[in-house]
Amino acid sequence: MGLRSTQHTAVHVRWMIRRDMGEVLAIEESSFEFPWCEEDFVRCLRQRNCIGMVAEYNDQVVGFMIYELHKTRLHILNFAVRNDFRRRGVGTQMAEKLIGKLSHDRRTKIMLEVRETNLDAQLFFRNSGFRAVSVLKAFYDDTPEDAYLMQFQYVPTLNHEGLPVNRISRLAG
Repeated sequence: MGLRSTQHTAVHVRWMIRRDMGEVLAIEESSFEFPWCEEDFVRCLRQRNCIGMVAEYNDQVVGFMIYELHKTRLHILNFAVRNDFRRRGVGTQMAEKLIGKLSHDRRTKIMLEVRETNLDAQLFFRNSGFRAVSVLKAFYDDTPEDAYLMQFQYVPTLNHEGLPVNRISRLAG
């Protein structure tokens, strides 16, 4: 379980479009005990600060993430990879895409809540550089379950400080 597969599948991470919803819902329903419904996705994505992205492989959606933009942070609301593409680097590529949006002068951290029973997600995010910073008691409406609040903190490197920023590529997702 804790061993990572050596098989790596390169994916294209892009903005989610309406046409992706069927595949996103299928991944959602197979990934979670208490999945979001289509209305949950639509309601969320209608918010100005909410972004949906998908990981695409051979014209198929194999992963997705929904996150909110806040002034100083990004907040992951939903993140899943299709069962048959897990442990192949898809989630890592999506996480790296988000981490690449952080900078020392703007958004400096990524936050998310993970169910206490979702050990796979806890291990994945920990291996991606996230740390549990607190326990949120009885966080979920559907169960009395607690959640771990996990955070990735941007740390500037010498290579990144002082270099000009290509705003166009950053805006393109």
